[in-house]
Amino acid sequence: MVDIFLASKSPRRIKFLKEMGLKFIIEPSKIDESLYIDENLAPEEIAKKIALEKARSIIKNKKEGIIIGADTIVVLNNEILGKPRDKKDAFRMLKKLSNSTHKVITGLAIININGKTIVDSETTLVTMRKINDEEIRSYVNSKEPLDAAGAYKIQEKGYKFIKKIDGDYENVIGLPLTKFKDMFQKV
Repeated sequence: MVDIFLASKSPRRIKFLKEMGLKFIIEPSKIDESLYIDENLAPEEIAKKIALEKARSIIKNKKEGIIIGADTIVVLNNEILGKPRDKKDAFRMLKKLSNSTHKVITGLAIININGKTIVDSETTLVTMRKINDEEIRSYVNSKEPLDAAGAYKIQEKGYKFIKKIDGDYENVIGLPLTKFKDMFQKV
C-alpha cells in the first residue's frame, strides 16, 4: 500500500477524504498562494496552478506515494476573492457577492511520485440573494467567514445567503468529489 499525502489542512477536505475511506497523511503546503495569481491566466488555470504548486511543495524526499493538492477560489466578474484578511475585508467581499452570481472554482492536482500527474478543475455557479448590511455584519462577527474563500461557508451559516447553485455542491465546500474520484482512479 502506497502512502497518500494531503497537502492541505482544510477540515472540509480532510472530512471528505475520510468519508471516502482513504487513509492519508496530512502535510499542509506552506506556499504563498498570492505568488501564483497571474492576471494573464483564466481563473480556472490559476486554481489548477496553485493546486499543483501545493502538491509539488510537499514532495521533498518522498520516494513514492500519492500527493493531493487542492485550491478553491471564488471569482466575481474576473476578480478573485480569496480568504478575507480581516472582518472589514469579509464585509467588503460579502457586499460584492450580494445579489449576484459568482464562480467557485476548485483546482485539483494529484501526483503519483512514480507515475503520472493529473491536474484539473471544477466550476460551480453560485447565486446569492440580496443580503443587507446588518446580516453581513452579524455573519462576519461570527468569525465563520474569516477562513473561507469568498468569505462564506455554504455548509455552515453561509447557506442562508444562497439563492441557487448550478453545479457540484461539494465543490463549493472545497472538494468536487466526483471529479476527485475519477482523477484519483487514473493516478
